[in-house]
Amino acid sequence: MFSWGIWALVVAIIAGILGFTGIAGTAVDFAYIVFGIGLVLFVVSLFMGRRKTVV
Repeated sequence: MFSWGIWALVVAIIAGILGFTGIAGTAVDFAYIVFGIGLVLFVVSLFMGRRKTVV
């Protein structure tokens, strides 16, 4: 997930340098969303991995 966000951010930076502001804005929004989802899933997996199972 984080790699998708990083790639979208790289695309946004390149598009911004080349002057494609509409594409850059969309890519930045996509990068924020993907990074946020990845971060939430990471935190959830941390807490789920620490649970003790009752036998």
